[in-house]
Amino acid sequence: MKKLTLLFAASALLFSLMISGCGAEESTGVTDDEIVIGSWGPLDGPAALWGAVPRGMDAYFKHINEQGGIHGRQIRFIYRNDGYEPPRTVSAVRQMVQQDQVFAFVGGVGTSPGMAVRRYILDRGIPWVSPASGSTHWAYPPNDLLFSTYPLYVDEAAIQVEYAVEELGFSKIGIIYQSDDYGKGGLVGAEMQLEEYGLEIVASVSTEIGDTDLNSHARRLQNAGAEAVLLWVLPSQATNIIQTSARSGFRPQWIASSTLSDMQLMYDITDGLWEGTIFTSFGGFDNVNPELLGEYREALAKHQPNVRFGAFSAAGFLFAEPVVEALRIVGPDLTRESFVEALESLEGFQGIGPEITFGPDIRQGTRSAGLLKCISATEFEELAPFRTSNIDVEEAIRRMQ
Repeated sequence: MKKLTLLFAASALLFSLMISGCGAEESTGVTDDEIVIGSWGPLDGPAALWGAVPRGMDAYFKHINEQGGIHGRQIRFIYRNDGYEPPRTVSAVRQMVQQDQVFAFVGGVGTSPGMAVRRYILDRGIPWVSPASGSTHWAYPPNDLLFSTYPLYVDEAAIQVEYAVEELGFSKIGIIYQSDDYGKGGLVGAEMQLEEYGLEIVASVSTEIGDTDLNSHARRLQNAGAEAVLLWVLPSQATNIIQTSARSGFRPQWIASSTLSDMQLMYDITDGLWEGTIFTSFGGFDNVNPELLGEYREALAKHQPNVRFGAFSAAGFLFAEPVVEALRIVGPDLTRESFVEALESLEGFQGIGPEITFGPDIRQGTRSAGLLKCISATEFEELAPFRTSNIDVEEAIRRMQ
């Protein structure tokens, strides 16, 4: 009898430990007074300008903490430098999962770095909100734990073409694009939207990241008679093609992707040739929540005084807004499951960007972007706030394969 009693006691203890272990797993990264959120981005190196994204998030979460946090909990935000190098992203994310015990991830700059850790994050049941990339990989097909708020690259390009044709009256549109997921998304989106008007791209020229001589690219675009040229390249190559074209007297209407939307930077590195460029943007419009935008400017100046408020730092605030909104909806009984359910309940949520809507089978929160025109290093004209693309995403994915 003593042996049976001991056996039952041991079994009960084991069962109790199993149950408590499951509970601990559900609340990883959550204590009575803290929520641990993780992210990554390039804080140095050639892509360092995009490090403003996690720094903007950091300022936003500190601002939320100053307001009392979320249901009595403070947000401890951890962001690590990956230099925009996927192997370093893997190392950084493993550290945040295994050592820092993050509850969820937000942001994470770039398609390749994100894809390097996507399976690792999701296999461990960790929610991930707002990957900082317009790739279709995040929401198509939908995954229960992954929520995208960055407009798709294919949608951005479609919106650019729609404006160029319908508002500017252009019919000869060219594109210079990076030969990767980012650039090909721009190419396919532009092609599909042009087909709606019975048009084709007059010249499409691709680049590799290391290309520095773009003379032949400029000549092809010029010889094709392109009235507008879509820019789906890195800042250095956008600068190169604009300066190269200007020297030969070729001055089309340049229309740039959101990855080139840091207007002050682009104006400076092009020696003012960025003036007149139209570019897509998905946040920071003065007529969308102006009071909140002013609040965020002050928060960035206070908590990240060395970071200028621009497209990428503003994106950090925008990407993190749905995280805070979902945490508020959940209430004090926070688990990963309840957090995901709260995100799924967002419908028409708007911070400083376009409206965001998720659902049980909807993981692409928005397909809208706006258009701005550079007037000077610090002045812009709002051309078209938040147009929405309706191209067939599944067809776009098929064409990119």
